[in-house]
Amino acid sequence: MCEVSMEQQQEREISDLEHQDDSSMAGSGVILVVNHSRVRPPFSVVLATILYCAEFVSAALLCSMYRKTHDVVWMSFTIVFMLLPAVLIQLTLTFIHRDLGRDRPLVLFLHLLLLGPVIRCVEALLVYFRAGKEEEPYVTISRKISLKKGQRMPMEWEIGQSERNLAAHRNAFKRTAVIQAFLGSTPQLTLQLYATIQEKYFLPSRLALMIITLISIIYGALVCSVLAIQIRYDDYKVQLRPVAYLCMIVWRGLEIATRVTALVLFSTALTHWVILVVMANLLFFFFLPWGEFWAKRGSLTENVEKNFSKLGTTVVLCMFTLLYACINIFCWSAVQLDLSHRELIERKQHWDRLAMYYFGRFLENFLLIALWYFFKSDFYEYVCAPLLCVQLLVCYSLAVLFMLLFYQFCHPCRRLFKHNIHDCLHCICCRSGSGRATGTLPPSYSTAATMVLVPEEPLELLVGQRDTAIVEDMMEAA
Repeated sequence: MCEVSMEQQQEREISDLEHQDDSSMAGSGVILVVNHSRVRPPFSVVLATILYCAEFVSAALLCSMYRKTHDVVWMSFTIVFMLLPAVLIQLTLTFIHRDLGRDRPLVLFLHLLLLGPVIRCVEALLVYFRAGKEEEPYVTISRKISLKKGQRMPMEWEIGQSERNLAAHRNAFKRTAVIQAFLGSTPQLTLQLYATIQEKYFLPSRLALMIITLISIIYGALVCSVLAIQIRYDDYKVQLRPVAYLCMIVWRGLEIATRVTALVLFSTALTHWVILVVMANLLFFFFLPWGEFWAKRGSLTENVEKNFSKLGTTVVLCMFTLLYACINIFCWSAVQLDLSHRELIERKQHWDRLAMYYFGRFLENFLLIALWYFFKSDFYEYVCAPLLCVQLLVCYSLAVLFMLLFYQFCHPCRRLFKHNIHDCLHCICCRSGSGRATGTLPPSYSTAATMVLVPEEPLELLVGQRDTAIVEDMMEAA
């Protein structure tokens, strides 16, 4: 599962970094010392807890209504999609916080009652409100590189014990948000939309559950994107602007809504064939990382958990791969797995894979919608089917457009790329128009944003300056 790499990422974010040699630091440029006296509120923890509780309660109320109307099939599937992510979330929180090795009977009991996120949220809020009221027993120094006006500047700031504890809670709830979104909310939303079409009327409780699950899925997709950026650019201080979040919300919302709608419409026309489509997608994305792992003849990483045996490591990696496959069924996961790597995530961005994924997904959605159009039932006689098909394809195209806008203008580390979206698209158009490949890229209006990571090299930071600036900590990616 996603928590497999939690320890490694947490160590990167808040670990003690080795102090560099003073002479080399003096020659590298400006050092920004960040005043980190204020602790950021755990908004992500509170939001994930609210979504978990809201979805669980609304699903429970809907199950009670299904029970009154004797809809056994809908009730059974709703219960499964309600309990499966809840149980996995309890296991995830217990595993990350290592509660089995500690004497905390009340916390373990609340986990058994599926209230683990609630008690964890309360703990995080208590840590936040107590922060600053008493002196920290010790602090650590963290160093990152900040991109300021095209220049890369090393930054360092103090991290107290309270912030370390809050970082652990944030990391845990990021994983639980992804699990909730793609192992619970996506099948739940698909099921309830299918039930609505089959029964030909809206239930208020069912509509409320569908809205909550859609919000949960979009939030989980945002977490995946932000985690991918933070892992890929580990040495840099990643800060996303509100415009970037807005662009990602539109991108992910259109992508997921279109995908779920296409699957549901196809299932109403060819019910049994949708199982084949979903299983084919699941098996392909599940075995893709393992196929690459066997092709590289790699060895299983031994740092997943110190106390795990070879079998235990394999089981954890299979669960991690299963979650990766479930994400890719509905949207782009934003990461590529490398099972032989310590962090399980490949840092290099494969733009060819991203292009192949969206091109293949567009063709698949088009095929599903076309098959639904030819085999649809009489229920859609009063619906303009051609217009609906066009709207779905346009929505998915808009999702791809907003993705390109994000990487072109809103990506927090776009200055570290080598070629931007405009360069690549212009180059492709020139090649297709001339019929021959050119050796150099055409000039672009923008040379800041880029598409390929620059190789690692020594920092060249404002040569000749030796100032130290005190700056306030800015909004970090949630």
